[in-house]
Amino acid sequence: MKLNSNTKIIGRNVVLVPYREYHVPRYHKWMKSEELQKLTASEPLTLEQEYEMQKSWREDDDKCTFIILNKTIFEKCNEETGAMVGDTNIFITDKELRVGEIEIMIAEESARGKKLGWEAVILMFLYGIQHINLKTFEAKISLSNSISIKMFQKLGFQEKSLSEVFQEITLEKVVNTEWIKWLNEQAQYEIQTSH
Repeated sequence: MKLNSNTKIIGRNVVLVPYREYHVPRYHKWMKSEELQKLTASEPLTLEQEYEMQKSWREDDDKCTFIILNKTIFEKCNEETGAMVGDTNIFITDKELRVGEIEIMIAEESARGKKLGWEAVILMFLYGIQHINLKTFEAKISLSNSISIKMFQKLGFQEKSLSEVFQEITLEKVVNTEWIKWLNEQAQYEIQTSH
């Protein structure tokens, strides 16, 4: 999405940056993991396909993605690829009703269980509400990914549908003033835009 192509969101423990070409090799390496493919319901792509995918995430106006950086590592090395721990995306599924499907992935095993995903997804919700004007969020999660299901339930999501065929649950959260207030209480962040 061109909207976020020059946006950096700085939180307490994570920094969200636009997905750029130089992130692709590391991202591609992550996605070779069978575990991550299963958890994210992804098919393995060639490196060329991954570059095409990165380009579409940057150009298409129905997709918004950020790479998640571990802020501590990033502040030490000041180099994005070395601080990459995962990504978070919003795919706009209904422009009229302002519905976005949200995804979060902490790919680096050493970064899991440290609430980095929790913080990153909250920042992504706030960005989606404030800058994309989303009114409803959906999350499609593999039934085997109980950690993600529990996290989204803690974030106020409720079951919308269950697919035995795809072994997937769809959770939903309608945006309201109370939830926005709660999200803002969870987060401490600043948004930087460069031109």
